[in-house]
Amino acid sequence: MTQDPEIQRAILGLRMSAPFFAGLLLFADIRPREGLGTAATDGLNILYDPDYFASLSRKQIQAVLMHEVLHCALQHVPRRQSRIPSLWNHAADIVVNGMIAALEGFELPDGTIRDAKLEHFCAEEVYRLLERDAVSVPAWLVHDLLGSDPTSSSAGFNGSAKAQSPEQISHHWRHALSSAKAIADASPAGHGSIPAGFERELGFAEQANIDWRTVLWRFAVRTPCDFEGFDRRFVHQGLYLEELAGSHLKVHVAIDSSGSVSADELAQFVEEVRGIAGAYPHLICDLYYIDAAVHGPYRIDRTDEFPKPIGGGGTSFIPFFNAVDQDRSIHHDQVCVYLTDGDGDFPTETPDYPVLWVIVPGGVKDREIPFGEVIRMV
Repeated sequence: MTQDPEIQRAILGLRMSAPFFAGLLLFADIRPREGLGTAATDGLNILYDPDYFASLSRKQIQAVLMHEVLHCALQHVPRRQSRIPSLWNHAADIVVNGMIAALEGFELPDGTIRDAKLEHFCAEEVYRLLERDAVSVPAWLVHDLLGSDPTSSSAGFNGSAKAQSPEQISHHWRHALSSAKAIADASPAGHGSIPAGFERELGFAEQANIDWRTVLWRFAVRTPCDFEGFDRRFVHQGLYLEELAGSHLKVHVAIDSSGSVSADELAQFVEEVRGIAGAYPHLICDLYYIDAAVHGPYRIDRTDEFPKPIGGGGTSFIPFFNAVDQDRSIHHDQVCVYLTDGDGDFPTETPDYPVLWVIVPGGVKDREIPFGEVIRMV
């Protein structure tokens, strides 16, 4: 913990106005570093430039400390993986600053990165959207996520700290979060000091190593009996049968062709579906392109040439599910996978067969999907 009196006063003030953050900062080693320019973190510790902090008001110092400790608690350093560091830093800053800006009584310093259109998404989604739109990182941006290699150990800023693996850092912040929430519960401010969107972003932090492709494969290769008694909110955590049950399973794959799915996302998805269809002989896989109408179905396997997308109109999910219901007279056992941004008209009745929604970056929030499982393509 820092010995700087001004930082100590700033943290003391947070105990009354934002006890959740005050609790988190108890688990961060805050150290001065002259010439740094602003503040930074390696995912475990926080560095700050004394000259920079001297130029800020106490409310701004509090906001900067909150910014850095959110990066730590949300594991933004190890979550970067192989992404471009500067662009990932930009994306994570948008998410964190949006959380702080939504709290009353705090002032982000001048020049803070904000994007109201993106800050309610998770950092991975923001990154994909920035990458898709070829957004340039501001030249003045000082990278405050200092982990040079999130897969290796971190020895801290000055090399004196004991090396910490990503798993140890994750355990450290899980413990910190539990303690910070207990501190918040015991204070007059209560959970009101936990920023909006924090739990959602934390959920992505906890699932950062679960790739959407893995979820897609596990969902599609289940035999019909696998879905009985299964809690579908946690499809990525369940077991699936290595031995096939023998009966054929129809997989209906719908791709939103209304223009909301990028060419890159479409190409990724097509390759995964092709691999699934070719790897499991018990699967009968039909592909549909859907805007406001049904285009297909097209039977697909590993050797087939995929048909070019057809569409361009508005979005409605109803025609696809009508087509699937008509096919049930031939194939009773079936599952559906729908790649979309989720913005469209849904059926009024919930299907009685499993449905997996693959939501592209920038798509609707999970709770806006009325039925089925939801994974995000990040």
